[in-house]
Amino acid sequence: MAVEQYRQYIRHLLSERQKRASMQQNAQEYEVQTIFDDQQDHYQLLYVGWRGNKRDFGCILHLDIKSGKIWIQHDGTEEGIANRLVEMGVPKQDIILAFHEPYVRQFTGFGTSEAL
Repeated sequence: MAVEQYRQYIRHLLSERQKRASMQQNAQEYEVQTIFDDQQDHYQLLYVGWRGNKRDFGCILHLDIKSGKIWIQHDGTEEGIANRLVEMGVPKQDIILAFHEPYVRQFTGFGTSEAL
């Protein structure tokens, strides 16, 4: 598959997730944001704001495209974005679960690659 198709899939999934999360938010100073860097192929979904009197910030999803493969750097979702990508037609060997150490990746059923 072409890298541009992977970009579209990632943008779609992160936007869909952002819209769902935004509908659940009720505090005005709390939001879920998408970050799309098509030049460097970095994509993130994060939350930022205030919960009561506490500052809250964190990454929900972080994906990169490297050497024509999708690297899932962080997945804080229950459903697993890798499974959604497979449902969209991305071959498992093109998905690297980068949050697992390189040695463990061979046992995941997804792609393997040298650590970058």
